[in-house]
Amino acid sequence: MKLPKPTVSLAALVAANLVPLVGVLWFGWDATMIVLLYWAENIVIGAYNILRMALVKVDHPAAHLGKLFVIPFFCIHFGGFCAVHGFFLLALFGLGTEAESLMSGGSWPGPLVFVQLLAAVIAQVWRNHPEGMGWLVACLAVSHGISFVQNYLVRGERAATSMGKEMGRPYKRIAILHITIIAGAAPIMMLGSPVPLLCILVLLKTYMDVRLHVKSHKAKT
Repeated sequence: MKLPKPTVSLAALVAANLVPLVGVLWFGWDATMIVLLYWAENIVIGAYNILRMALVKVDHPAAHLGKLFVIPFFCIHFGGFCAVHGFFLLALFGLGTEAESLMSGGSWPGPLVFVQLLAAVIAQVWRNHPEGMGWLVACLAVSHGISFVQNYLVRGERAATSMGKEMGRPYKRIAILHITIIAGAAPIMMLGSPVPLLCILVLLKTYMDVRLHVKSHKAKT
């Protein structure tokens, strides 16, 4: 891969992606905890994508009314996607996914059940979260925030996109990253999560993230 042009957002991305090494080297994290951290990053990505959609530049003020439908739809659709993904990870790692415990108190009406499931999965992940995970998620949130400000607001990506593009934007990135991460984590778990292999997993995710970041912002970087 040709070395990308250095930018503040790219530097923040690399720094945030290397932070999980702290969890591996100092807090004794295993492959389970690394994958849960990267799942939590999906929620951060989704939150920033809502901001991107809300700030998409439109030709007529009336076009903002369409956002009142598209953004809630995205919340339900992406929320359901993350909820099912998280539910699968909880089951894979044996962290408790009994439907009656996750969805206690009755189901929310209609498609809102997906938002309810996401909230339940987040709560279950939090109950099992490792030491230091909170501030590591915060570091990833800051990294994505820097990219949002620099690329989307300052460099004007919001004027060159659309609601349709933003609606589908997070899915491809998440699918590519997590197929790679889970494929790498499975054999590492079988070997007892040795530290050198966990470090390689973090570096692999960092490399993939950089490639996707450069590809996504190549017109602006």
